[in-house]
Amino acid sequence: MKKIKVGIVNYLNTRPLLYGIEHSPVISAIEPVPDYPANIARMLLEGTIDMGLVPVAVIPRMPEYHLNTNYCIGAVGAVSSVCIFSEVPITEVKEVLLDYQSRTSVALAKVLLRDYWKIQPVLTDAVNEDYRSRIRGTTAGLVIGNRALEQRAISPYIYDLGEAWTAHTGLPFVFAAWVSNKPLPADFVAEFDAANKEGLLHIDTVVAENPYPVFDLHEYYTKYISYELDAPKRKGLELFLSLLRQPVTS
Repeated sequence: MKKIKVGIVNYLNTRPLLYGIEHSPVISAIEPVPDYPANIARMLLEGTIDMGLVPVAVIPRMPEYHLNTNYCIGAVGAVSSVCIFSEVPITEVKEVLLDYQSRTSVALAKVLLRDYWKIQPVLTDAVNEDYRSRIRGTTAGLVIGNRALEQRAISPYIYDLGEAWTAHTGLPFVFAAWVSNKPLPADFVAEFDAANKEGLLHIDTVVAENPYPVFDLHEYYTKYISYELDAPKRKGLELFLSLLRQPVTS
């Protein structure tokens, strides 16, 4: 049978889900395609993959989409790895460099800058890894993923986007979900869902296999990342997608 092409993201926050998939029989049914989130989203739009763990901001751009599994990369409050970093309070920020790796985090930052912090800094798309060195003075930077956990030890001001979203809306946030561009076989989706669930039962093993002195991964997986795509997260997702339809300017 033809394997299902699945875009995967090798960030620390995805490791529990990937552990379950890699140790499940479902692995034989998929062709993993690793990349960073924005590229996974692009491939899903182009149809070069069938499903991916994609930034949810891509959903409005898809002619057809399907949310698969009851698992996601989400947060109920602070997430720790999606933050705006600066050397000054956010009210003094004049420019924000935007991480190129995730459309959702960029879109969320724009919404929060406009509606929550109510400031209008210049928004600059970062194009490579070097942009973090430019976070100084009144220039802040949105940084996501593993690099954000590293940046926490560098920048004196840290504005967590998961925490800000919950303070602003009272809802949790979904950063990424398993989205397909076509209906997938129900038995495959059920098996893939079970694999995600199984991975979350092995947090201690995942932590042991991924030594990371920068941040306490057990705390990260159990306190900051919330993996269940439950009803409150779906409500938060719907609100976010509705806000994306409102124009956000720099």
